[in-house]
Amino acid sequence: MKQKIVLKVSMHCSKCRKKALKVAAVAYGVTSVALHGPEKDKLMILGDGVDAACLTEALRKKLCHASIEIVEEVKDTPKPVDPPKPPSPQIIICQPQPFEYYRVVPDPTPAPCTIM
Repeated sequence: MKQKIVLKVSMHCSKCRKKALKVAAVAYGVTSVALHGPEKDKLMILGDGVDAACLTEALRKKLCHASIEIVEEVKDTPKPVDPPKPPSPQIIICQPQPFEYYRVVPDPTPAPCTIM
């Protein structure tokens, strides 16, 4: 069961944001973590079997304030799969090669031997 969890966390600086992202990313079942909201003070966490209460407690230990805002199940809509296309037929045009005929014609008057 995939879940989407939105947590409001007190993150005043970039160091706090890094800590919060790190704590959320290593939690069991988390597949993605993103900053959310106009002030980037919320974490949107997607995962499978994530314990929101446990994650909130871990964030409270590291950053003082964290609260759960939304926990909802995410429905996976299956994408329609297109059937594989058959390979397109290849048309190969073979042109006949022209034939060349050769004929051996003996020399009517053999030349004398010139080796010596």
